[in-house]
Amino acid sequence: MKRHNAGELPLSAPAGDAKRGLGKEEAAEQGKVDRYGKGRVRWSRLCFLFAVVSTACVVARHCYDAGLGRGNSAAVVRIDAVPGPPRKIIPIARGEPSEEPRHRDPPSPPGDDATSSSSGSDEPDDIDDGAGAASSSKQLPSPSKAAAHGHQQAGHPFARALAAADNKADLCGGQYIYVQELPARFNKDIVQYCDKLSPWTDMCRYTANGGFGPLLRGGKAAFQGAGAGWYDTHEHALDVVFHERIKRYECLTEDASLAAAVFVPVYAGLDVARHLWGNNVSARDELALDLANVLAQRPEWRAMGGRDHFFVAGRTTWDFRRKPGAHAGWGSTLLNLPAVNNMTALVVEASPWHLNDIAIPYSTAFHPASDEDLFFWQDRVRALHRRYLFSFAGLPRPGDAKSIEGRLVDQCKASPACSVMECSTTGPDNKCESPAAVMKLFQSSTFCLLPRGSTDTLRAAFDALLAGCIPVFFHPASAYVQYTWHLPKNHVDYSVYIPEEDVRKNASVEETLRKISPEMVTTMRDNVVGLIPSVTYGDATSRIETTVKDAFDIAVAAVIDKVTKLRRGIVEGRAEEEKLEKYSWKYPLLAQGQKAEDHHEWDPLFN
Repeated sequence: MKRHNAGELPLSAPAGDAKRGLGKEEAAEQGKVDRYGKGRVRWSRLCFLFAVVSTACVVARHCYDAGLGRGNSAAVVRIDAVPGPPRKIIPIARGEPSEEPRHRDPPSPPGDDATSSSSGSDEPDDIDDGAGAASSSKQLPSPSKAAAHGHQQAGHPFARALAAADNKADLCGGQYIYVQELPARFNKDIVQYCDKLSPWTDMCRYTANGGFGPLLRGGKAAFQGAGAGWYDTHEHALDVVFHERIKRYECLTEDASLAAAVFVPVYAGLDVARHLWGNNVSARDELALDLANVLAQRPEWRAMGGRDHFFVAGRTTWDFRRKPGAHAGWGSTLLNLPAVNNMTALVVEASPWHLNDIAIPYSTAFHPASDEDLFFWQDRVRALHRRYLFSFAGLPRPGDAKSIEGRLVDQCKASPACSVMECSTTGPDNKCESPAAVMKLFQSSTFCLLPRGSTDTLRAAFDALLAGCIPVFFHPASAYVQYTWHLPKNHVDYSVYIPEEDVRKNASVEETLRKISPEMVTTMRDNVVGLIPSVTYGDATSRIETTVKDAFDIAVAAVIDKVTKLRRGIVEGRAEEEKLEKYSWKYPLLAQGQKAEDHHEWDPLFN
């Protein structure tokens, strides 16, 4: 305590002197003043002490936060409370703003491709949580294994999507699709200049009606009252057809962090068709390179480096597989770009030796608007009387040594049990370009011959299924290793396989088909008729409610399943299965316990 000098102390009169100098009332008044002064002094001292203590606390906290409380040691980092399981999402009415708070995008997992695409900042970007989802008023389920699982997945960019998938009260949980916004040059502008899409065909009529093309008003003999769902659809209009269906998908979301997959609405097939027959390879690659650059800049891409993205290109894989750096050759380099290799490409014919493209059915002429339209057609083709044992629509290819079409035409002409329709290459006289003519031919036959043509696959295979005609394939690349999402794994249940080499050795197709018992024919036809929904792209514009999954539904569900399995594997720390591209055709065919290196009867056809 500070000591004072004697000269600094106040002089005080003796107590008796103070009393003698004042009257009683004045003495009482003076006593009150003295007590008031002493109280004020005590209060001032108390306030001062409080101010000093408060200032000291603030300074100490500031020094602690800044790391000054430990001398010259490293800065002290404050540790926040560990968050609980991620809050599950209740879908909101489509078009209404979300009540969910804005969340920060969690950091990418170590080793994820998203790391290389990030900006390098340690602070993650904000993600807009305004979701356009289906409405639900159900309460969230009580904490369970799904909630415990949330602790494990919370550190991943797709944590909210997996949490939504685990939420049983969310009718769209695990099914949300986010449509990536793209400039009009990737889709709308391409269709706007539809007269430039083909050097021989006016594609404007085929891009109308959401890619379905004009309504078919003739061909009553083939359709018999079912014409309401029949359109003159071009086999390469799937870019538009699929995009229009996505727009009407029941579980769209505007919140990418909730999405089970991201759809990229690029019309790659229509675009490349503008340049396939020209010599300017730079023009073929322009949109592809532009797309890869645009996507890599988007925050949605960083979550998984594009492995949760998918798009549709309604042509064969070979129209997009020119080797990088090659200044000559067919097609663009789209599917060989490193960024696109991470995406899932849905094409009408996939490569047997690449992993990043999947085949989905060609679009046929039938687009039912309701379940009733579909069931009516199935009943009709099941009950048809078929005059011919087999039929073939094609043309000889004398300049193609690998083609067997010429041999099939000869066999068919020589048999009264076969009906043949010889096609021309192009032009209005080509009957094979008429949906009504093809459908009439296939409806009259029990079996339809479907050899490889200019490519391994052909739309006629799906026309045959639609007509209830049992397909006869001559190479596994025509269907069996292609449409593994849409067709049964056991191909003998719905089709006949005759190796091309047998036909070259003059094996009789008719004799092979006659060996099949009538009971087996009935079973196979029933299976074919049962496949019609899965190879049909329905008309969703007038649907209120449907119960049957069509080709679109199956493809979207398969993409979501593929992405979800990949995400689960990352969360659980499981290494992704290493696959060799040369065996990509074989993986969907493997039985339990089989390895890709094991012998398969089709190995010689793909090696």
